[in-house]
Amino acid sequence: MSAAPAADPRPVDAAQAARAPITVFVITLNEERHIRECLESVAWADHRLVVDSHSTDRTCEIAQELGATVVRRTWDGINAQRQAGLEHCATDWVLTIDADERVTPELRDEILKVLERPEHDAYAIPRRTWHFGRWILHCGWYPDLKLRLFRKSRGRFAGTDPHDRFVPITAAGRLRSDLLHFSYRDFAHQIRTINAFSDTASAKLAAEGKSFSLLALLVKPPWKFVEVWILKRGFLDGLAGFAIAVASAFNVFSRLVKLRERTTR
Repeated sequence: MSAAPAADPRPVDAAQAARAPITVFVITLNEERHIRECLESVAWADHRLVVDSHSTDRTCEIAQELGATVVRRTWDGINAQRQAGLEHCATDWVLTIDADERVTPELRDEILKVLERPEHDAYAIPRRTWHFGRWILHCGWYPDLKLRLFRKSRGRFAGTDPHDRFVPITAAGRLRSDLLHFSYRDFAHQIRTINAFSDTASAKLAAEGKSFSLLALLVKPPWKFVEVWILKRGFLDGLAGFAIAVASAFNVFSRLVKLRERTTR
């Protein structure tokens, strides 16, 4: 059952009064491992909202301990979940992040400065991902611009699951500071994520009437490896880049094989 956003008990200081207020909202499902650090990194926000898909761990409890408003909603796709979450945001300006992401002090300061005199209705933020014990700076993973800061009245989520995308009415600006992303615990976690995402992607392809192609299966996975490892300079990320290139090729392979399974039953 949904709940209206609670009033933020923190006093409004002069700096807050000089800028547009903002809500940070996070979508979650069993994120007790990440949610505390995530919400602590945005403690400066006027409102913090968690849209939870009925977690069975302590995600909601931790969020409420930290003063965030929690709304529970059954999952029906990431874009639908984010769009529904906007309805519960108490302000027009919104920053949406994932539980495994962190807002740095530099990004915080840049966002607060922008909100004093916004020149755009939306802003893309570069995202830097930690994987295999290092920051991944190539492979197509950086700067990995994500449109996460925006006025909710000036656009909507209209991406293709399993990836979300906010589509603003007007052209977006770009921030300089990075959003930090701690996406995978290890390589096994990455493979499990690929398995889940390829399920969603193959189902969408089948629903659109796409058919399996043996030629595509033979050509597209190797080409994805070449694209990530060579064209996107994954080799500069060393062993981590090689593993990411292989996993990227496997993602394409999984999606196509699952499409065949769905369309030949």
